Amino acid sequence: MRMFIDGSWCDADGGETFAVFNPRDGSVVDHVPLAGPVDADRAIRAAEAAWASWRATPMTARVATQKACATAMRDRADEIGALLHAELGRPLAACITEISRSADLLDIYAEEGLRLSAQMSLGSAPGERTVVTRDPVGVVVAITPFNYPITLLMFKLGAALIAGCPVVAKPSEDTPLSTLKLAEVFHDAGLPKGLFNVVTGKRDLGEALVAHPVPRKIAFTGSVPAGKAIAAAAAGTMKRLTLELGGHSAAVVCADADIDKAATAIARHGFANSGQFCYRVNRVYVESSAYDDFLSRLAARAEAFTLAPAGGDGDLGPLVNGKIFSVSETQVTDARARGARILTGGVRPMGEGFRKGHYFPPTVVADATPDMLVMREETFGPVIGVAPVDTPTEALALANDSPFGLAGFVFTGDLARGLALCEGLEAGSVWLNDIQRSSHHVPFGGMKESGLGREKGRYGVEAYLEYKTMYLSWEVPA
Repeated sequence: MRMFIDGSWCDADGGETFAVFNPRDGSVVDHVPLAGPVDADRAIRAAEAAWASWRATPMTARVATQKACATAMRDRADEIGALLHAELGRPLAACITEISRSADLLDIYAEEGLRLSAQMSLGSAPGERTVVTRDPVGVVVAITPFNYPITLLMFKLGAALIAGCPVVAKPSEDTPLSTLKLAEVFHDAGLPKGLFNVVTGKRDLGEALVAHPVPRKIAFTGSVPAGKAIAAAAAGTMKRLTLELGGHSAAVVCADADIDKAATAIARHGFANSGQFCYRVNRVYVESSAYDDFLSRLAARAEAFTLAPAGGDGDLGPLVNGKIFSVSETQVTDARARGARILTGGVRPMGEGFRKGHYFPPTVVADATPDMLVMREETFGPVIGVAPVDTPTEALALANDSPFGLAGFVFTGDLARGLALCEGLEAGSVWLNDIQRSSHHVPFGGMKESGLGREKGRYGVEAYLEYKTMYLSWEVPA
């Protein structure tokens, strides 16, 4: 596929390309342009040119256009989902679900746009009024990861467009195809040219986009080191930032919890998408009296998941590349060497349909200690560390002893204790006694080194607007 800039397909300035691989078997799915600084400038200039008319477009017209794009996403979900399945390896049904759920967020952002309003103070002197209004921030660069490439792009694109901002998107080099297809879908649905541009490349492309003087905001989802580098580079031109960075989310399971429900929810959440998402359960602290029961139930649920081989079906796909795979493998090796028990998983499958892909089974590490990598560093794979604790207070202290603060989870039969633990967790989102999908209507983001700002709902739209105060004066008739 080619890049999509200013409503048209195009090649990189240097004509180079790079391959996109199928992580199930290592085969080449397609090639995309290897863009650089010249291409970054071209896309940004196209967005800048489109901004003048889009920011002046009435909100009702923006809403109608955005809703048309959401409808087109649903109508062509099979088409986009098939590309996502090929480049990510996740089972096809889950890929299609990602497209339709992302369309829902696009609609929610559109509806939030209709709720935006200005304010006029009534306390001014005669012939004076003060109006507080909102302006779109300007051209936005959206840099997204591989794991949920459409959903995480919609966090940014849907909010930016409804706020009046054009976007230049740089998808992950592992999963660019679905984003390129989405640009075509939006263009076909009536989105004016220049408002959604997609450039494909590697690190030097991202650096060129961030350093460019025209964009006024960077929206990024990815690792903490990359987010820090973006923040440092963006400071040179005082770009606004939304950074949703890594997570190492902890769950606290109290002795009085529904242990079966806790094990079910943690397994479902912790192993979804083969563990490749930022707010998954990575580590669990369980009161000692419930520890053995919890472990046996969690291991049984982990063993029930099936891996989908190349050309076959199953619950979970492979990890996207060798680098991501190696983290899971290294953490399990480290835990085993430090005395942990591997209750299930931990060994790469090498049978037919698995040998050429980066497959890793759902893995439960028991008797984990704070010095183990799985309890200190983000895995981004299907490995969960579990440790016993004497009290919920000890569990809370261990959960908060981390530079990350994206999500937390609590399971207890005592509502007062549960609320106290939820309030005590240093995390942007906390779940009590179950783990649902994060809602599109409420803010999502992290504390500490897990990021800056919030996405989703009205909070997401507000991140693409600047306050403006206007002081009005006129002659009052005698």
